[in-house]
Amino acid sequence: MLTRVKIGLALTFLFVLAFVYKRSLSPGCLYSCKPSPEPFLVEEDDVSQSSGIIFVETTDDLRIPPLASCSVESAARAYPDRPVRFFIKGMKNNTWRDLNSTSAAFALLSAMENVFLLPLPMETVFQDTPLLPWYHKVNPARERYWLHVSADASRLALVWKYGGIYMDTDVISIRPISLENFVAAEGSQVSGNAVFGFSHHHGFLWDCMEDFVRNYRGHIWGHQGPSLLTRRLKALCNLTNFHNVEDINCQNISFLHPQRFYPIPYPAWRRYFQVWKTSPNFNHSYSLHLWNYMNQEHKPVVAGSNTLVENLFKTHCPTTYKVLIQGPEGSVP
Repeated sequence: MLTRVKIGLALTFLFVLAFVYKRSLSPGCLYSCKPSPEPFLVEEDDVSQSSGIIFVETTDDLRIPPLASCSVESAARAYPDRPVRFFIKGMKNNTWRDLNSTSAAFALLSAMENVFLLPLPMETVFQDTPLLPWYHKVNPARERYWLHVSADASRLALVWKYGGIYMDTDVISIRPISLENFVAAEGSQVSGNAVFGFSHHHGFLWDCMEDFVRNYRGHIWGHQGPSLLTRRLKALCNLTNFHNVEDINCQNISFLHPQRFYPIPYPAWRRYFQVWKTSPNFNHSYSLHLWNYMNQEHKPVVAGSNTLVENLFKTHCPTTYKVLIQGPEGSVP
């Protein structure tokens, strides 16, 4: 009798287990479909198989503005054989289908073969790095520049883990860069952190993360970003002034001339929104940083304005231009 009861209980357990499994399958696929994949749960092997281009959004805002869309699209076009990964903090694995149906920017970027829109789980990103104890200790509510500081930390951890090139979402790619390990100068002996690239697990980035925590000064603008890269670079090399448009090599790290990414310096950022008599060719540049944080006036890209930024959109992110600038969502910053 006891044996029969045990067998009955075992069969009941197997039935319940099978039912729970079936319920975990996609809706409407109770008996015929395989489990739905999690398209934005990134496996390390998948990411590291080809170092790509990395973008980060550390706010919870799921609206992708035209400039960010242009940045991602232009990178996808400049680097067609490399994955372009846009990590978005406010995004969850179960919301991407809704976003594709309600956001023109999400839809157009998702349609690009080498573009991947991914969540940004900071706890996971900082694991196995010097940044995790800092992340557990810091209080974002008391941080004056938390969005910027968390973005500074995230970019270091992501490039250290996976390798590749990090770019801000106001950087328009105009041609690919073939260098692997580099930082870009904003000025003489001063590094920016809007664009940099390193191989997987490069020691320079580990040193940067340790410095990030050891010398944390989150209340000082740029201390955890451009100033950090400048500090670490100067610790390695005796930086000199640039001569002509020539890059500097520092311990097998290329320190790129300001013309490579910052041909228009930040005090002159409005020139991007002006009409030029003669269009610049930017022959010495790989990408263009548009200094969006300076654009407190929210100057938009306007169709038909013939401004420099409109022409850059037309040339380097034509789909974004057509859908978000010329289309119903056009002429917004």
